[in-house]
Amino acid sequence: MSLESPENTAHHAPDASAETPPAAPHEPILTLPPALTAYVLLLAIIHLRVLLPPDWEEWTVEVFGFIPKRYDTTLLDVTFPGGAGAKVWSFVTYSLLHANLSHIVFNLLWLLPFGSALARRFGAVRFYIFMVVTAVAGALAHFITHEHALAPMIGASASVSGAMAAALRFAFVQGSFLSFTRGDADAAAKVPALSLWRALRNGRVLGFLAIWFGVNIIFGVGSIAVGMDEGQSVAWQAHIGGFLAGLLLFSLFDPVQHSESNAAGALPNPPH
Repeated sequence: MSLESPENTAHHAPDASAETPPAAPHEPILTLPPALTAYVLLLAIIHLRVLLPPDWEEWTVEVFGFIPKRYDTTLLDVTFPGGAGAKVWSFVTYSLLHANLSHIVFNLLWLLPFGSALARRFGAVRFYIFMVVTAVAGALAHFITHEHALAPMIGASASVSGAMAAALRFAFVQGSFLSFTRGDADAAAKVPALSLWRALRNGRVLGFLAIWFGVNIIFGVGSIAVGMDEGQSVAWQAHIGGFLAGLLLFSLFDPVQHSESNAAGALPNPPH
C-alpha cells in the first residue's frame, strides 16, 4: 500500500470517501430472524417433555396431539384426555410436539432456510399466524384421510411444508435466497414474488414440486419413517395439506408490494 503526503493528496486525488462509499454489510443468509429463533426455541423447550416420566409424557401427547378418533361422533363411552378443549387446541398444538430428537432435527433442517426467508418477509405476527394456519390445514388433511385413527399425530412437518411452499413463490427469483445472485438476507427475502399461475409454469418451481411430492408419497406409501421411532409412519397427507395451504394462501400474508413484471423477468426457466 502506497502513502501520499497530505499536500499531494489534496492536489492530485479527490476524497476517497466521495469515490467509494462504504459497502453495506451483508448478513449471512442463514442468520435466524428473531421470529424464527423464538419458534425454534419454543419447539426445543416443549421437546423437553421427553424427560417426563413415561405416564406423564404419554398424557401430554394424548392431550396435545391430534387424534382423529377424538372427533368420532359414534363414541358414547370413550373419552380422551383434554376433553372438549383438546378438540380445538390440538389442531395446532400437535405441531409443537415431536417424537424424538431426530424427528425435531429433521424438521428444523428443512425449516431453517425456508422459514428464515419467510419470517423476514412476513414479519413476526404474519409468520406465526401463517404457521398456525398451515398446521390446521395439515390436521384437516390428516383427519379427512384418517377419520377413525386412534394414533396421535405430532410434528411440525405440516407447517414446515407450508413454509417451504410459500417460499417457493419467491425463492428462485433473481436476488432471492435460492438464486445464484442475491443480496443480504433481508433483501433476498423481499424480492417481488411470482403469482401462483406464473410459479406453476416455472421449470425450477415445478421441478421442486415434483421432487417434494414424490418423496412424500414414497415415504408415505412405503412407510419409510425418517426421524421417527420404529413402527411409526409418516403422516404424508398432513404434509401435503400444509404444503398446499402455504402455496395457495401465500398472497394473503405477503406484505411485499407485488410487481408481476419484475418478478416474471427475474425468474427465467432453465435453458434446455
